[in-house]
Amino acid sequence: MMRPRVIPIVITAAISAGVLFGGWAIYNQVALAAPLEQVAKNVNGVIASDKPVIAGDKVTLSLELADDASLRDVYEHIEANGKKVFDERQLILNIKQNTDKELDEIWFAAMFDIAEAMENKTYSGIPAAMNKAAAANKDVEVTTEMDDVNVYVTLRNSDAVKYVVLPRMSVQLEAW
Repeated sequence: MMRPRVIPIVITAAISAGVLFGGWAIYNQVALAAPLEQVAKNVNGVIASDKPVIAGDKVTLSLELADDASLRDVYEHIEANGKKVFDERQLILNIKQNTDKELDEIWFAAMFDIAEAMENKTYSGIPAAMNKAAAANKDVEVTTEMDDVNVYVTLRNSDAVKYVVLPRMSVQLEAW
């Protein structure tokens, strides 16, 4: 009886694994990541975007936005034009921020009211909470927008911009 030769079997297994995983990596780059990156770069208000990270049921895209960009418009444009690429996966935008202490303090001052509005699903309380927190700062502009998926809050002053995306469907823990 012939004894199997180990070296050719190991070489064949290594080549097969290389072709399999290399093909998957090329597919992931060419068919998924590159088209989605192109969609993001074509959106008005997007200065730069990084390569999308596609992991399981989520697509994470890092963006740098212009100071006058509408976060809701950016999200809707990427979701509408990239839907065929990321299919049923959840789109998550990581916005590179150039925030400052003043904007962070306004956000933290409004956080309890916003958390309460989100928990009770009284989204109309969010603009009031943000305007109340920003009332003492005359050079701060507050914009709140909403769609079916998220609530978008933008804080602007002469030096910086802070973007916040709040998902409308919160993850609830259930005890049985």
